[in-house]
Amino acid sequence: MSEERREEEFGSEEKGQVIPVSEGPVLPEEMTPEEGLSQKVAAQAKEIEELQDRYLRLAAEFDNYRKRVVRERAELIRTAHEDLLIELFPVLDNLERALAAARASAVSSGANEAVIEGVEITLRLFKGVLEKEGVKEIESVGREFDPTVHHAVEQVRTTDYPENTVVEEVLRGYLLDQKVLRPALVKVSTGPARPGEAESRSEVKAGE
Repeated sequence: MSEERREEEFGSEEKGQVIPVSEGPVLPEEMTPEEGLSQKVAAQAKEIEELQDRYLRLAAEFDNYRKRVVRERAELIRTAHEDLLIELFPVLDNLERALAAARASAVSSGANEAVIEGVEITLRLFKGVLEKEGVKEIESVGREFDPTVHHAVEQVRTTDYPENTVVEEVLRGYLLDQKVLRPALVKVSTGPARPGEAESRSEVKAGE
């Protein structure tokens, strides 16, 4: 009897109990048209900014590429130019030797002046072309020896020039825009002979 009564009481409690119902996730309030438009404008502005930044980076990369191509092309032309000029120097040397030989023979045997004049004109035109290309002769005789443009092939004892001075040019050197294409081969003064050296040399000659 008591058990039936307890069940009735328990059932009555369940019937009177209020069970809360889940309301689900809280949804945001509906945006107004103005707010939606503002968000779209902001998103598009950000996209435009990113595209502009990408364009600027691509433009900078292309400009660097263009400059590198121009620089490499100029370097290639300059190198080929230098190689050609270096190949022409022996021709110039031979023209100068031919002119010197013709002048020397003219004194002794009366060589044809027309031939000498023709070689002089050819040599002058040749040098003019080189000068237009920026080639300059290296000044040597009477100048202080400079290892950057001179190459010493012999040291000479002399009182005519101070020590470390170029006294003779064996082979002419040339510059191209301050760059040495061919150093000048020169003889360099070591100053006058010292007293001890002069005596030893005279003794050697006497012994011979």
